[in-house]
Amino acid sequence: MLGNRSGIYAPEELLLFRRIFENAVGSLPAVMRTSENQSRIARNILECAATGERDPVELRLAARFDLRVAAA
Repeated sequence: MLGNRSGIYAPEELLLFRRIFENAVGSLPAVMRTSENQSRIARNILECAATGERDPVELRLAARFDLRVAAA
């Protein structure tokens, strides 16, 4: 699959991004499942995908980059 830098993605790419997002959120401890972290995960996936990356491993790594623990 060719990288897509236009921000327009095929349905199968969107499914891949969704699976990675759901897996990343689901693997977080409850204290880290904040809306801020969910937004950050989505942004990280889309920013990585915008470079043309489609390797699920690389997208998973990008998804979890720079997450924060919620203040108690």
